[in-house]
Amino acid sequence: MSKADDIFVEMCSDIIEHGTTTEGQKVRPHWSDGTPAYTIKKFGVCNRYDLREEFPALTLRRTALKSAMDEILWIYQRKSNNIHDLNSSIWDEWADESGSIGKAYGYQVGQVSHYADGDYDQMDRVLKDLRENPYSRRIMTNLYTFSDLSEMHLYPCAFNAIYNVTQEPGEKRPTLNMVLVQRSQDILAANNWNVCQYALLLMMVAQVSDMNAGELIHMIADAHIYDRHVDIVRELIGRERHAAPKVSLNPDVHDFYEFTTDDLIVEGYEHGPQVKNIPIAV
Repeated sequence: MSKADDIFVEMCSDIIEHGTTTEGQKVRPHWSDGTPAYTIKKFGVCNRYDLREEFPALTLRRTALKSAMDEILWIYQRKSNNIHDLNSSIWDEWADESGSIGKAYGYQVGQVSHYADGDYDQMDRVLKDLRENPYSRRIMTNLYTFSDLSEMHLYPCAFNAIYNVTQEPGEKRPTLNMVLVQRSQDILAANNWNVCQYALLLMMVAQVSDMNAGELIHMIADAHIYDRHVDIVRELIGRERHAAPKVSLNPDVHDFYEFTTDDLIVEGYEHGPQVKNIPIAV
């Protein structure tokens, strides 16, 4: 059975049974009818996924892997903050009339900084360091720029990806690992979406760096289930679980900027029915 399912079920059960509520507190999010959107939450959740064992897609319901890959490419490859460059509607709620979400996500990745050896944006620097100085402990991207927050239509949730290389015994190629730091997460709507996105990003970066994709460590500061999601989550985590799908990439791609969603290969993805009409707090 999928280990991602096991992790998700254990996390959700822990939040529902042992979490703290924000009910009655002053909260920013509201439902579409104007009602405050309260949550049950746990602080400081850390989940580990080993991509050498399996790809961490939920089988309790389907995660749209091509759409997840498209969004992660929108941020880190296309470095865009405009929804017209994205092949889904998930950011429409936060876009202005021009399609911009402000100085957020891809905009931050594309910002150029000066180094002693030249000028690079965040993703280009990651790729350069992994080629030339892979055992550095300074390889990361950070989307949370305080001076730009007032010009972001939504503050970044998953904001910090830290890359770390290890040399495993008996392996010819190094292993690339990642820590994903997330300040806040809507567990029902976004948990496995983000996990699969950054697993795919790790796989792509590892492939073009001639490394094996290893562990994805997901650290969530505020892991929460919204009040109107609790019954949906209870039903979801009680479902039958299946074996994880086999997920791979076109091995002929050796340049990060050449990946497209056509290079994603998904085999044997057995899953439960999709959860429809999930209310989203904004």
